[in-house]
Amino acid sequence: MPPTLNQQEIVSRARAAFMGLAVGDALGAPVEFMTSGEIRAKYGILREIVGGGWLRLKPGQVTDDTEMSLCMARAIVAAGGWSLRGIAEEFAGWLRTKPVDVGDTCRRGIRNFMLKGALETPFNEWDAGNGAAMRMLPAALYTLGDDNLLRQCALEQARITHNHPLSDAACITLGRLVHLAIAGASKNRLRREADSLIAGYPTFSFTPYHGLASGYVVDTVQTVLHHFFRGRTFEECLVSTVNQGGDADTTGAICGMVAGAFYGMDEIPQRWLKKMDRKTLDEISDLSERLIAISMALRE
Repeated sequence: MPPTLNQQEIVSRARAAFMGLAVGDALGAPVEFMTSGEIRAKYGILREIVGGGWLRLKPGQVTDDTEMSLCMARAIVAAGGWSLRGIAEEFAGWLRTKPVDVGDTCRRGIRNFMLKGALETPFNEWDAGNGAAMRMLPAALYTLGDDNLLRQCALEQARITHNHPLSDAACITLGRLVHLAIAGASKNRLRREADSLIAGYPTFSFTPYHGLASGYVVDTVQTVLHHFFRGRTFEECLVSTVNQGGDADTTGAICGMVAGAFYGMDEIPQRWLKKMDRKTLDEISDLSERLIAISMALRE
């Protein structure tokens, strides 16, 4: 981390990334699986956390994006460091609670761990979904300042459920974007990181943007990058992302994570935070601080 940033500023940006993830999840979840045209017909432009949708959520209720991220954060904090088994066990405990939403690939991978103790799911050409990318944030916060460790942790956590090169590449890049944003890098610098992903995997190219926002990790990342780089505020990035429809809770969560790290806590609208469950936000705040403390201790 650059010497100009003190620990308090880093913790604040980490907290903004995690709260941004939860807010983006809650904002986008009610319009998940809707087209942009259907959203326009129902809401005009969705700018508020309204609840409802196919999951019949309460306003401010989060889904698997935030819940799985919390699982990973709890496991790292409980272990005082990286514990892949601890993360898998948290996922298993979460699945046993019959969560409101869980993707098929995530369910299959977690059940594979529960039944066989497997910490890596076999490669599957159809597993290029966004379920590993959506929960990347705790791994990014834990590995702050260490790109090699980021790469290792990104792939290990991903492959509990998703073993696919496109998922791997997305997880690593999103982690790097969070690292850069927390360090105070410019959007131009973040754009160069996105361009290096596209250089290695041209399928992620988002110019021109084709408007697809499905659960396919390429569509998800294209949507997030397109709206993040076009947006001028946290709110603008998030609103334009979720109004794209499709897998809107996940695109919202991932965009919220990157935009939160980039813009900071002061840019997250208070009216959105007020709609969120207080207990969830308190836990996010606490876990963010603890993850940064563990990360800093590792680098000393």
